[in-house]
Amino acid sequence: MNKKYILRKNEEIQNVVNNSSKKVNNYYVIYNKVNNLNHNRYCISVSKKIGKANIRNLFKRRIKDILMKNNIVGSFDYVIILRKAILDVSYNKMRDELINLMEVK
Repeated sequence: MNKKYILRKNEEIQNVVNNSSKKVNNYYVIYNKVNNLNHNRYCISVSKKIGKANIRNLFKRRIKDILMKNNIVGSFDYVIILRKAILDVSYNKMRDELINLMEVK
């Protein structure tokens, strides 16, 4: 994932979380806010409750792969928080749930 698509600064992440809409299901909590850019930016957060560092990084890589393969059109900032139930889900179910939750309505 290219650096221009990643939210890294704490102020930006807090701004998205505090001033945005929120969507929730069993596997994800997603905050999204409109930005003034021509592309989406993402922050992926995985709690230590999910597992050790190698497990957390595995799920971050999977989410990044899903985001890169599925072109989500728009100009939003997303903060994606993974829940513990994600451990029992297949890759295809992860993808379907994430794409359905990220669709802007």
